[in-house]
Amino acid sequence: MLSVPTLWTVIIINFLALGLIWAYVAHAYPKFEAARYWTASAVLGALGAAVSMLRAVMDPGFPLIGGGGIMIFSSWLACMGVARFYHRPTSWPVAIGHSLLCSAGLAFFLLVTDDMAMRVVIYSLAQSTPIVLTLPLLVGRQKSRENPGARLAAIVGTLLLAVHAVRSGAVLVGYGGAITAINFNGLQAAMILLLVFLAMGWNFACLLMAIERLRNEVADLALLDDLTGVANRRHLLQRLSEECARSERSGEPFSLLVIDLDGFKTINDTHGHAAGDECLRHFTLMAQTRLRPGDMLARTGGDEFCVVLPSSSLREAAAIARRVLEACRQDAAACTDKDIPIAISIGVAEWDRGIGQFPDRLIAHADHALYAAKKNGKNDFAVYDPAPPLSPDPGGSAETARKFA
Repeated sequence: MLSVPTLWTVIIINFLALGLIWAYVAHAYPKFEAARYWTASAVLGALGAAVSMLRAVMDPGFPLIGGGGIMIFSSWLACMGVARFYHRPTSWPVAIGHSLLCSAGLAFFLLVTDDMAMRVVIYSLAQSTPIVLTLPLLVGRQKSRENPGARLAAIVGTLLLAVHAVRSGAVLVGYGGAITAINFNGLQAAMILLLVFLAMGWNFACLLMAIERLRNEVADLALLDDLTGVANRRHLLQRLSEECARSERSGEPFSLLVIDLDGFKTINDTHGHAAGDECLRHFTLMAQTRLRPGDMLARTGGDEFCVVLPSSSLREAAAIARRVLEACRQDAAACTDKDIPIAISIGVAEWDRGIGQFPDRLIAHADHALYAAKKNGKNDFAVYDPAPPLSPDPGGSAETARKFA
């Protein structure tokens, strides 16, 4: 049989190592709030094990109750870290209250009536409660992304629940032999060692969650425009390639808007680049209020933007272009002396079989319509019409752009 001090020594070393890892993560990424919870959980786990270890050298009352209570609260902190990882609220009163209540149960079955089996059951239930509350977060997809670390944490959490259940059931029926506060039977010792390794597995799963989150954030930054926060040109081309492939398979069209701010160079030259940047941000916010969920606004460079409109016909895209245009006109009409009015021109184009899986062709069509809108006096929109003109085009182009009334 393994002695309790030996087991607690293993637990202390394990939690101290995990605490050092999480302390480094929390220091390196100060905005990563979950790491602070996981650091505190590991440190308290080591402290709880150290207190519990005192049962070999003093009356076991304080080590059993105090150490057990600290270990229970440590489990709550670990699960609260998962909640903060997903930006969910945590309840300190619930965590503290539950830990104190379970500590009171341990005290009752030690000081009032000495029942080792009930102490094991209470401790197992106390450790299992926060895990049960956390599993739905780990199992569900968050923001349409799967996280391998979360799947591993869910598996480890389920195994922890199973081990706690087996440990409680075994001690209630007396399977494996008698246990005391100083020595466990072989089965209980094996269960505790398994819980230690599963706790390590839980922490490594959380570390994988953190790595995946940071990797996704870096990937997102590579696809976002620094100034406006919308998609950049790389993201736009990626999305257009996906939409072109989808439309070629299904035959369902989609549309693209190309938007250019009229007179933007004059704004920069007259009011300065800071004012120009503010105009770009203001337009971005204004345009997003007129788009639908699923539409993607992207800044492709300078004062040019594109909007991908999935599953939208040319007429539907023209209606959205009109909404964006009217929003800019109304905003410009409401400007005071210090405000800078924003005017835009929009080109509208629809995917067709001739475009296939080449998004640059669709962009060229929308650019052609944008040029027509500029030629018609700006502050307007035009749609691309591939039909040849009835009379020869002086410019030699077989493509024209027309406006929807």
